[in-house]
Amino acid sequence: MTTSIAVITLLAMFLVVYHHALYPIVLRLWSAKPKAASKSNSAPIVRHFSQTENDQDLPFIDLIIPAYNEAEFVAAKLMMISALDYPSNKIRVRLVCDGCTDDTAEIARQTLQSMHFCDVDIQVVEHLKNRGKVAVLNEAIGQSEADVVALSDVSALISVDAMLIAASHFENHSVGVVCGHYQLLNPGSEGEQKYWQYQRKVRENEANLGALLGAHGAFYLIRRQAFVPLREDTINDDFVLPMNIMANGYRAVHEPDICAVELEQANDDLDRARRKRIGAGNLQQVVRLRHMMLPRFKGQAFAFFSGKALRVAVPLLLIVSAFGSAYLAFESLMFGVLLGLQLAGYSLALLPRVFPSISFPNVMKTLNYLIEGHAACFYGSLEYVVYRFKREYFDGYRDPLITLSKRIQDIILSLVMLIVTAPVMILVAIAIRVDSSGPVFYRQLRVGKMTHQRTELIYVIKFRSMQQHAELNSGAVWATHNDPRITRVGRFLRCTRLDELPQFFNVLRGDMSVVGPRPERPEFYGKLERAIPFFKERTFGLKPGITGLAQVSQGYDGCIEDVRNKAAFDHSYALSLSRYSYWIFLEWSILFKTAAVVFLRKGQ
Repeated sequence: MTTSIAVITLLAMFLVVYHHALYPIVLRLWSAKPKAASKSNSAPIVRHFSQTENDQDLPFIDLIIPAYNEAEFVAAKLMMISALDYPSNKIRVRLVCDGCTDDTAEIARQTLQSMHFCDVDIQVVEHLKNRGKVAVLNEAIGQSEADVVALSDVSALISVDAMLIAASHFENHSVGVVCGHYQLLNPGSEGEQKYWQYQRKVRENEANLGALLGAHGAFYLIRRQAFVPLREDTINDDFVLPMNIMANGYRAVHEPDICAVELEQANDDLDRARRKRIGAGNLQQVVRLRHMMLPRFKGQAFAFFSGKALRVAVPLLLIVSAFGSAYLAFESLMFGVLLGLQLAGYSLALLPRVFPSISFPNVMKTLNYLIEGHAACFYGSLEYVVYRFKREYFDGYRDPLITLSKRIQDIILSLVMLIVTAPVMILVAIAIRVDSSGPVFYRQLRVGKMTHQRTELIYVIKFRSMQQHAELNSGAVWATHNDPRITRVGRFLRCTRLDELPQFFNVLRGDMSVVGPRPERPEFYGKLERAIPFFKERTFGLKPGITGLAQVSQGYDGCIEDVRNKAAFDHSYALSLSRYSYWIFLEWSILFKTAAVVFLRKGQ
């Protein structure tokens, strides 16, 4: 036990040091290699357009500026736009006021009336109800017919030649995103200034490596045809939007000659709120973009894991490091010293907050900003987890503790089963290939969990128990007793339920649960819903299961009457989720009965 705790503690410390210090060093060294440089600069040499060239060579740009209560900055933003060095017939500007409660829209109109010298098409679009930035972006970009869409915050000024420089990059059709250099005009603190200097350096090295991650909402441009609509609850839109484009094979370019200057100065309260929101967004994007860490994304996978995924994990790693060191400090001098160093670091970080009137060295202010940033991100991540938990699982009849326990149980059981049955699955796979031609596994579309907003569709993974193309002529039909389509090995797999083993991958992914209603095929769903009262409600708020009360009480479905009986069992199981004692007893009764079916070969 002591050795395990020591290993975990040292690993946590290493990952913290790696994320903050070693990763930037590795990134700088790797991006400086001639091979990396040549790879990142493999696109044709960028040429900056000039006014003497034919305007027809330039892409049409739609500049979209979402605005919510930006009365302080909107006039300066519009005046800046009038100075952009780009042909007026090749650009359109839309200031989208999203339910502003101040005078943003009115000030914008008054400013435009005074700009007689400006011939740029600038439109003020005013929505009376606030719908959120993501809804504004999805609608505005979806309506655009431009070649390139530029996105910018109201409080950010951009360099006058930004559009011309960006246009030259989009000549390369592999480029989907162009980002610029972000600069704070008036940093709120010394720590904030040092933090953004550090982030800019990391981004430059990521760009040199060809692994640029996301963009900054102050100003960036995308290829319109590459746009993927954002999910309505997206938090860090300026990260997810570009990453979705890059996931589809487009390149992102960091152009240091494009500059975006942030005018707004954040006070402590605003900065903490912003970092809490970023923390929640970081967790969300790691979950939703986890496929970007697959090896096929190469440098982007390395940067995403080291720069984004670990940033979410650092607060937890710091907690593990502190508690692990405290536990081992009395048995090991080394861990006693490490604990002392951690406590000293946290004390130095807190001093500027406890004594704000004292002028401390810049290194202590930077340390304070870093530690408080991790605390804010951790708090934001917790808020996001609680929000998601309430949204997904608290529906009025289920005990949230049961839902949490059920998911933890699913993860543990699926991991154990996949490890324990791995030799069995290898033998089954060999037997299937020897017995009949065709793939070992097959994926079948099934109806998953139902919520107020939607009904999910999932692909279940099973061992193939029928002849290949068994439904080619008949279409989707129920299996029958002594079904001739079932292979010799398949008959054994079905009676032992071994054909269900690959579904533990579905459980691990979160598509299914170990225990739950049977996932029905969409081809049968409409007919069953019309024939059986309250059929669809059997999966309301419940993930379908590998096994369930209906499955262990009755065999495979052969007709609608079989499904009608199973629906009653499914509703009975759902009722058990209202009380913990009822649920845990029924849950494990079903699991033991399932084990009996497997070992006694009572399946069908």
